[in-house]
Amino acid sequence: MIVVATEDFEVYHDVVAELRDRDAAFTTVEPGEALPERATVLIVAADEMDDVRAAHPDLGPEVEVVGAEPGEARTAVEAALQLARSEGGQLVVGVDPGDRPGIAVLVGDTVVAAYHVPLAQVAEIVREEVADAPDPIVRIGDGARLQGSRLIDALGDVRVELVDETGTTPSLGAGASGLGDVIAAVNIAQREGEVIEERDVEPTVGELRRIQERSRERGEDNRAIDELLARRVASGELTVEEALDTHREER
Repeated sequence: MIVVATEDFEVYHDVVAELRDRDAAFTTVEPGEALPERATVLIVAADEMDDVRAAHPDLGPEVEVVGAEPGEARTAVEAALQLARSEGGQLVVGVDPGDRPGIAVLVGDTVVAAYHVPLAQVAEIVREEVADAPDPIVRIGDGARLQGSRLIDALGDVRVELVDETGTTPSLGAGASGLGDVIAAVNIAQREGEVIEERDVEPTVGELRRIQERSRERGEDNRAIDELLARRVASGELTVEEALDTHREER
């Protein structure tokens, strides 16, 4: 776990904001306060580095210390996240696929990052998260077949496991929109799956109709794309917007 402990208000504010923006798991303590047992990385202000062990006599050699310069919170947080990932265990990325997938990055049992983004951004985010990790695993839920197969193809040589996602999505109260997808991604990351290199999926009639309906909703003239274009969207060859452009050109 990442711990922030500094008397520098600017550094504290910027580091905490950066960690929250990344949905990283962290906690804060007052300088001199005992560190949590699960602490693996301590972030302090750069000018506190020389006195950090005096301020924290319980600071063991297993805890890495990162100094943050004022105005350089991002650099410090990136360093801390990299240390947390290398120290905490194997990096596993869980993905709850869909049009806007949830993504959870775990090191051991700790969630170090989470995302809820459009499908088009997922492959790049996952590749960035696993880039420097030894033997990372990406676990993808088997529910949204078309989106999942596109993602598997986009990840190339990354080790991917297809996971039974039954029961991974929790029941949520009002005001938690999108959180369910992220929690499902955490649960998917914690389940072992079957190693898979590609997933050929023949879209069902219902899936093609849903793609056509989306095209009708997004189009300017309330006209749906034809089945051939819908199949090209299902395979990932075209986006709905590109299919609409092609449809208009062919008319």
